Amino acid sequence: MIKQTLMFTSPVCLSLKDRQIVITFKDNKDTVTRPIEDIGFVVIENPQVSISIPLLNELADNNVSVVFCDKKQMPKTMLMTLDGNTTQQESYRYQLDASAPMKKNVWKQLVECKIRNQALLLDKLGRNGDVLKQYYMNVKSGDTDNREGAAAREYWGRIFDEGFKREREGLPPNSLLNYGYTILRAAVTRALIGSGLYPAFGVFHRNRYNAFPLADDVMEPYRPFVDEIVYHLYYDGAVCELDNQSKGKLLRVLFSDVRMGKVTRPLENALSLTTASLLRVYKGDANKLSLPKMT
Repeated sequence: MIKQTLMFTSPVCLSLKDRQIVITFKDNKDTVTRPIEDIGFVVIENPQVSISIPLLNELADNNVSVVFCDKKQMPKTMLMTLDGNTTQQESYRYQLDASAPMKKNVWKQLVECKIRNQALLLDKLGRNGDVLKQYYMNVKSGDTDNREGAAAREYWGRIFDEGFKREREGLPPNSLLNYGYTILRAAVTRALIGSGLYPAFGVFHRNRYNAFPLADDVMEPYRPFVDEIVYHLYYDGAVCELDNQSKGKLLRVLFSDVRMGKVTRPLENALSLTTASLLRVYKGDANKLSLPKMT
C-alpha cells in the first residue's frame, strides 16, 4: 500500500482522535481527519503548527516519518521511533557483527548501482550516459579508488551543464537537490527502521555528528530519482529556488516508478525491499542487495 504524505505550510492544530490525525485550521476552525494507518510522511513547515504529544506517539508507533523544517523551510529534524520492529535487537547484533569485507561488498553494490542509474538518467535526458560506463564497470570492493567521486564529476557537468558544482550552499539548482535529498533520506530512514535496522550503524558513511549514516549509504542508488525531478523543474519549469509548488513535486519522488527486478514499484515500496535485502546480507542469507533501476 502506498502511504500518503501530508505537508503543512499554514498554521494548523494537529491532534489525535480514534487513531486518526485531526487537522484543525486556525483561521476558520474547520477540521478534517486522516487515518494514521494510511500516512507515511508528515512534513511540518510552518512554525505556527501545533501538534499534540499523543499524536506524535501514535505516529511513531505506526513508523510515520515526521519531518520538521527550519526557518528557511528546509527539512531539519525528524521524529524517529526507538521501537520500529519486533526483532530489532537481533538485527542490531547482525549489523554490529558485520565484517569489513561484507561492508565493502555492500558499498560496492550501492556505488555501482548509483552510477548505473546516473548513466540511465543521462541517456533518458539525451545526455550520453555511456560516458559513465568506464566507472560503473570498474567499481572495486569498498570503492577503494573512488569511482563514485570520479563519476560524479562527469555526471554533474552533463546533467546541469559544464560548470555546475554540487554544493550544499551552492548556486541553483542546489537548493532543490538539497530538499529532495532530505525527503529521500527521511524515507530511507523510515524503511531501515521498518526492517529492524538502526540508521546510526553505517556501512561507508561515518561522522560523529551524523545520526543516520546508514540512510546516507542506502539512499545513494536512489539519488538520481531526485535528480530527474530537479532537472525538469530547472529546465522545463525555469524553477531556480524552492516554493510550495516545487516542494510538492519533490515530495512526489516517493511515488516515482522504480524497476526492481522484473517488477515496477513506487519508490517508497522499493526502499523497503532494499532495506530488507540489506538485513538478509547482514544475516548471511544473501550476498546481493535488491537495488533500484531507473525506468
